[in-house]
This record gives sequence, structure tokens and C-alpha cells, in this order.
Amino acid sequence: MVRDAQPPSQERRRGASLGLPAEGPGSLAGFGTRVLAFLVDAFLSAVVAGFFTAPDLPGNWSLLSLAVVYVVFLVAIGQTPGMRLLGLRLAHPRPASRLAPWRAVVRTGLLFLLVPTLVVDADGRGLHDRLTDTAVVRDR
Repeated sequence: MVRDAQPPSQERRRGASLGLPAEGPGSLAGFGTRVLAFLVDAFLSAVVAGFFTAPDLPGNWSLLSLAVVYVVFLVAIGQTPGMRLLGLRLAHPRPASRLAPWRAVVRTGLLFLLVPTLVVDADGRGLHDRLTDTAVVRDR
């Protein structure tokens, strides 16, 4: 069998189809870093919700708090507190402007379903990012 001179498609670098750099600021964030940012946001949201439900545990109120944090922060500054802490931001089609509120709401809703976040493309973007034309990239 003769080998092709071209490398297989599995060796294509992440973010190439989006025109993003391979490394450094602006490159796609790794899965582990994005999960850690989500966990930071979830913890902070549970603490905030706990202030309103004390002495009881926040329960599902922390989900509402998380949804509000995600939508408000993504529209206002393009990153959640967890993303900011870990040096990530949300990239979208019009980087000079704010993220459209509908994109933030749809992305957050799909993120809460969990399954769309696990259905990834060759670049490592989840379905919630593909449907809203966004990507989580390194900020620094």
C-alpha cells in the first residue's frame, strides 16, 4: 500500500477552519480549562443563590443564578467570572461589538442541557458554540 504525501485530516490543528492561531491569545481554549471555568462559575452562582436562600441550601436556585450570570456577563463583557479568572473569553462574529443577547440566551440554554456541549466538531467546539457561531478562546 502506498502512503499519501498529505497528512491525515486527524492531524489538522484545532481552530484552523475558524482562522484562529494554533497557540497563544486568540487560540481555542482546551476542554479542561473550559470545564474548570464552568465549575468556578457554578460554585460562585451557588454561593450567591445561598445568600438568598440561607439557612437552606440553594437547590435549583443556583441554576437560575448561573443562567443570569452567564447571560449578563457574556453580553456585557464577553466573559464570565470563571472565564476571566482562567484567561478565557468568548469570540463571536462581530468582535468589535457586544454579543447579541439571543446568542447568550441560546448558548446558555444549550450549555445547561449538557449533551450539546459534549457533541464536538474537529475544532473541539461544542454544539452550543456552533449553533451560536461562537468559540471560547484564550485571552492571554
